[in-house]
Amino acid sequence: MAHPLDSLIDQIVQQATRDGKMDDLPGAGKRLPHVDNPQDAVLARLMKEADATAPVVVLRRQILAAQEKLKTVADEAEKRQQMLYISELQTKLALEMEAFRKYG
Repeated sequence: MAHPLDSLIDQIVQQATRDGKMDDLPGAGKRLPHVDNPQDAVLARLMKEADATAPVVVLRRQILAAQEKLKTVADEAEKRQQMLYISELQTKLALEMEAFRKYG
């Protein structure tokens, strides 16, 4: 099924070509770079250009750092507090992963 904006996009590209706006573009005549997942290619490029990190990656890094910190904690109350913090991070990670599975 065609996207409802395909016709408009084609018109804009054709007009830009006629006006010479498509001449001498960077990368003209070169192959497009290979992408592993075409459906997520635009999102992945935007995140890379914005130097953004997916929430799942951030949470995993936080969990690893918190687990390392837990190894150095001697006080029992502080240890319980750190374990609670790790548990909260793991819950957030599980929710993020479930949302990704459901909604992409």
